[in-house]
Amino acid sequence: MLKVIPLGGLGEIGLNMMVFEYENTIFVIDAGLMFPEDHMLGVDCAIPDMNYLFQNKSKVTCVVLTHAHEDHIGALPYLIKELNVPIFGTPFTLEMVRCKLEERDLAESVKLHPISPEETLKIGPFELEFFRVSHSVVDGVGIAVRSPVGLLIHTGDFKINHSAMDGYLTDVNRLARYGEEGVVALFSDSTNVEKEGYTISDEEIGKTLARITEECQGRIIVALFASSIYRIQQIINIAKARNKKVVFSGRSIESSVQAAKKLGYLRFTDDITIDIQEVSQYADDDIIIITTGSQGEPMSALARMAEGSHKQIKIKTGDLVILSSKFIPGNEKAITNIINKLYRRGADVIYEKISAIHVSGHAFQEELKLMINLTKPEYFIPIHGEYRHLHLHKRLAEKVGIEPQHILLAENGRVLRFSKTGASVEEHVHTGRVLIDGKGVGDVGRSVLKERRLLSEDGLVVVNMAFDEETGIIVYGPELVSRGFVFPTETGHLLEDAKCIILEIVEELGPEEPNRIDRIRGRLQTSLKQYFNFAIKRKPVILPFILEV
Repeated sequence: MLKVIPLGGLGEIGLNMMVFEYENTIFVIDAGLMFPEDHMLGVDCAIPDMNYLFQNKSKVTCVVLTHAHEDHIGALPYLIKELNVPIFGTPFTLEMVRCKLEERDLAESVKLHPISPEETLKIGPFELEFFRVSHSVVDGVGIAVRSPVGLLIHTGDFKINHSAMDGYLTDVNRLARYGEEGVVALFSDSTNVEKEGYTISDEEIGKTLARITEECQGRIIVALFASSIYRIQQIINIAKARNKKVVFSGRSIESSVQAAKKLGYLRFTDDITIDIQEVSQYADDDIIIITTGSQGEPMSALARMAEGSHKQIKIKTGDLVILSSKFIPGNEKAITNIINKLYRRGADVIYEKISAIHVSGHAFQEELKLMINLTKPEYFIPIHGEYRHLHLHKRLAEKVGIEPQHILLAENGRVLRFSKTGASVEEHVHTGRVLIDGKGVGDVGRSVLKERRLLSEDGLVVVNMAFDEETGIIVYGPELVSRGFVFPTETGHLLEDAKCIILEIVEELGPEEPNRIDRIRGRLQTSLKQYFNFAIKRKPVILPFILEV
C-alpha cells in the first residue's frame, strides 16, 4: 500500500509539501512556506506542521525539490533543524537553497545533491525520474515516481510554453511516453485553473518591455521577483541593445543573479553592470535598475525608493518604474500604496493592470487539459491551490474524460492510498500551519493572533495601582495609561470617570475581603470594558497591574 499525504498546498496557495510513503520509506516533495495573510498580524511567514515527519523520522530518507520558489523551498531551514536528511534538486534550485541555509548557518551540515532530467534517483522501493517543465523560474522539474503500485506523475509548478527563453520547454514528449506506458495517478498544478486559453509567451512580454522603455528619457527601474531569471535576461538584452548600464539593487536579486550567471542561465559580460554606488556618475537615460519590491514589501529596495529613504536612488520626475509581476492576492493594498508614492515623487509607473508586462508561470485551462491528455492517468488529483481551484480542476478533468470516481479531491492531512486494486482518500493525519514570528517557531497561535487583533482594533488601557499590604489602603494610583485607544487631551474626562469606577470597586471590596487583589483585578476588567463600550462603543484590552507593598 502506497500512501501519499499532502502536508501543505492543498486548500491554500503556498506551503507546498507532499509525503510519499511505502512501508519503511518516506521521501518528501518540496517544503514551502506561505507569506502571512491579513489576520496574521506581526507574523513573518507560515510553514506546514511537520509533526508527521518528526514522528516518523526513522523512515524519512530525503527531500526532493521541484523548483526554487519560496512556496516550495522556504520551510527547508525549519525542517532541517529537526530532520537533517539529504536534499535533491536541480543546480539553480540548490544554489537558492544554499543561500537560504547560509543565512541561518546551516549550509555546512546539510547534504545537497544536484539532479538532472537525464538521471534516475533510487530511494528504497521508489525510482524517481525528472522531466523539464517551463515555469517562471529556471531549472524547474516535474517528477515521475515509479513505485511498487505503478507510475505516479507530480507536475510541480508548470506551464506548457513553446518559446521559453532558456530553451527548456515542458517535456511533452516524455509526458506522452509516460502516458503510453501507463500512469496510475497524475498530481497536477491547479493555480491558474480559472484562466481560459493558454499563457502568453515570454517573447511577447519581452517585446512589450522593449516598446515601453524605448521612449523613456530618464532612468528605468524594473521591480520583479528575484527568481525571474527569464525577465532579468530580457532586461539585460534591452540594456545591451541600447548601450545602457544595469544596476542590481536588493540582496535577494544579487544572490539569484550570481547563481544564475554561475550556472549559465544568465548571459552577460561584467562591463554592462555597475555598482549602485556609481549611479550618480552616469546620465539618467544610461541607467536601468533591476530591483526587488514588486509586492510592496515594506523593507524592499523599491519601498525605500518610494519613501525617499533609499541611500543611493532618489525617485524624481522622468523616472519610469515598471512592476513586472502580478499582484499576489493579499498584497494589493501594499502595492498600490507604493505606486501612489512613486507617482507623488514624479515617476511614471507601469504595472499589470495597465500593460501586459508579466506572464504567469502556471498553466491555463488548455494547458491543464493537455497535461491530462498526454499522461492519460487512471486517477487524477488536483494539487497546489485553494479549494475552489481544486474543485474547478476536478470539473476540468471530467470534461477531458476522467471518470468522476477516479478524481481524488483531497486537502491537507488527508491520506491518499494506492494499491494495485485501486485508490481512495482515507484517514486524516494531523497537519496545519506553524507561524514564524522573528526567531519564534510555533509560539504564536490563534489566541495570540486574537489578542493582537483586539489590540490593533481598540487599543489598550493599563491600570497601575499599589496597596498597603497591612492596611489595604491605596498608596499609589489608580493611574490609567492609554495606548491606541483615545487621545487623553481630547477625552480626558473618559479616563477620569474610569478612575471613579475603579475607586468604587476598591471601596466595595474592602480589606477584609478574601483574595481581594484577584477579585479587584477581575471586577476592574469587566466594569471598565462595560463602561468604555457604553461611553464610546469601544472595547480596549484592559491590563491591570496591582501591587501590595
